[in-house]
Amino acid sequence: MNVAGKTAREADKGEFDVVVVGAGFAGLYSLHKLRGLGYSVAVYEAGTGVGGTWYWNRYPGARVDIESREYSYSFSAELEHEWKWTEQYASQPELEAYANHVADRFDLKRDIRFETRVTSAIFDEASGRWTIKTDRGDEIRARYCVMATGCLSIPKDIDLPGIEAFKGEVYRTSLWPKEGVDFAGKRVAIVGTGSSGIQSIPVIAAQAGHVTVFQRTPNFSLPSNNGPINKALVEDWLANREKYRTQQRESAFGAIVTDVNTRSARDVSDEERRAIYEKCWADGGFGIIGTFNDLLTDKWANDTASDFVREKIRGLVKDPQTADKLLPRNHPIVTKRPCVDTGYFETYNRDNVDLVDLKATPIETVTPTGIRAGGKDYEFDMLVLAIGFDAMTGALTSIDIRGRDGALLKDAWANGPRTYLGLMVAGFPNMFIITGPGSPSVLTNMIVSIEQHVEWIADCLDYLGERQLGAIEARPDAQEKWVEEVNAAAEKTLYPLANSWYLGDNVPGKPHVFMPYIGGWKTYRDRCNAIASNDYEGFSLTAPAAR
Repeated sequence: MNVAGKTAREADKGEFDVVVVGAGFAGLYSLHKLRGLGYSVAVYEAGTGVGGTWYWNRYPGARVDIESREYSYSFSAELEHEWKWTEQYASQPELEAYANHVADRFDLKRDIRFETRVTSAIFDEASGRWTIKTDRGDEIRARYCVMATGCLSIPKDIDLPGIEAFKGEVYRTSLWPKEGVDFAGKRVAIVGTGSSGIQSIPVIAAQAGHVTVFQRTPNFSLPSNNGPINKALVEDWLANREKYRTQQRESAFGAIVTDVNTRSARDVSDEERRAIYEKCWADGGFGIIGTFNDLLTDKWANDTASDFVREKIRGLVKDPQTADKLLPRNHPIVTKRPCVDTGYFETYNRDNVDLVDLKATPIETVTPTGIRAGGKDYEFDMLVLAIGFDAMTGALTSIDIRGRDGALLKDAWANGPRTYLGLMVAGFPNMFIITGPGSPSVLTNMIVSIEQHVEWIADCLDYLGERQLGAIEARPDAQEKWVEEVNAAAEKTLYPLANSWYLGDNVPGKPHVFMPYIGGWKTYRDRCNAIASNDYEGFSLTAPAAR
């Protein structure tokens, strides 16, 4: 971050009940909830505004992959009635505007320190306080530290040899300039076909002179069939919001559209199964995930859905050779983050779009004028990198976080993240993680997961205060059992068959560990509630005098 451009302010030197790191949707709700309960709260945010993911990811075509009315806060009926979504799947500008509306409506910005990156958080055992330092010179103390740093917020390192030699313009989808980019008449190379690549490629191709997509791994993508939001659906949602919000909280993934059918794919005929898939394709979105209860556990069942989508791709792309390159064959559908697109595959029918399969012709080097792949030189004016994130752990391990005895979180996670419920880490008292590794997080509707975590943390702090307890911390034995449970849940599914960022496979040297909990959203939520009801089973609770 460019420190020189920061607005001047005096550095914080004080003490708060709670420090929250990050002003995305998790940080905003944490501030609102905890401040409303009477806690003094300070939020530190590296960006110039609120929104988190929807502040930083402003690349062309960026939009949410959950329907707008489901991807929204549920804590305030008034907020839900007054905000009007314009599209079925909200775009980045609308989501950022929503985050700002929430921050303004609940007067949250006065407690947020913008353009301020937290550099360290150190636990002092003698006082039972965290000392938090920032790149602005702040040094504050807090009893509790809440990490609302996001699951997809630290871009992975650029891994293209020779990138420093390129003399043209270089952009990253994860750090897109606010002022936008003019593609008119330009020759553009796009590296990466994950979610950001799949969303941005159609938009860039419609503006640029020529686009060459360098595909590392073909990806499954489903049509969004996006359009103006259906007013009748919105009216029904608002009239029955309690029913629908309950359905969300009790669904398998925190979203009604992905609620899982109780039938097996083996229980129906080929004709009926295809008709079900066809309806999901026509409806758009992630509905195919919930069609049968064994798509994630039975390879044969998954193959029926994977084959269906591959057939659709062949039908959308006119050139058979290009279509063949776009077919995902190395992983079952859903085991890598599935994408929802607007005209992605059809984009390859444009005369100004080419596809380079990097499995067949790997990139050798970036040159001053372009890219050399498979012995061929390609020349470009612009290079767009859609290469992803150091997911789930990167935002936390990039901060100098030290718990008991000076233990460094990065070292504690050297062989993969270890948490209890994805909420706390043994040896790091009074530090909470929102949607951390070991929780369902990225396998769910993130807003639903965020609200559940924030409310659990708020209840926990009140429990500690009522009993005059000074600290809560995950017990090592409970943490190890939970890690085993997370691993066991993953092994029952097809997820380990894919090389994915769920397993850290996109970052060289990162431990190969399945990070989110796939045992079911409702199962997880019920487990969290039961643990809290049983006096926070698996946690150590200590009084201030014991410190």
